[in-house]
Amino acid sequence: MRVDFYQLGGAPVEHVVAKLAQKLLDSGERVLVVASDEAFLARLDRLLWDVGKTSFLPHGLSGGTDDSRQPILLSTTPDAANVARNLLIADGEWREAALNFQRAFYLFDTDSIRGARTAWKHLAGKGVEPHYWTQDNGRWSEKA
Repeated sequence: MRVDFYQLGGAPVEHVVAKLAQKLLDSGERVLVVASDEAFLARLDRLLWDVGKTSFLPHGLSGGTDDSRQPILLSTTPDAANVARNLLIADGEWREAALNFQRAFYLFDTDSIRGARTAWKHLAGKGVEPHYWTQDNGRWSEKA
């Protein structure tokens, strides 16, 4: 199990989510994007219609009739109705359910850095492969 910690810098979280989701889709993977704020998920839903190679990324908000068919599912809970093996935590709030996925992406900013540090320490000794990423001049680089 791998957890990638992404410390957000200047890029808006919605753009980071879109970029990571695009990479996962390009590799044939599905992803569940989780955030507790429904307004944030609604903004992300609109953004995903206007990004990507074909002008949109195929996705849906959870609670629809086609949740199981969505390559990208936006949800307030970590229940993968789309059978995703990847969880993208977009709101800086660690969820223990991430350990049930093959890979998790944990996005956090300066307001949630304390929670990220706690999560990093919590994962030690649990068979988790943690990676820490920061932005340098607009590019992501792995620091740990």
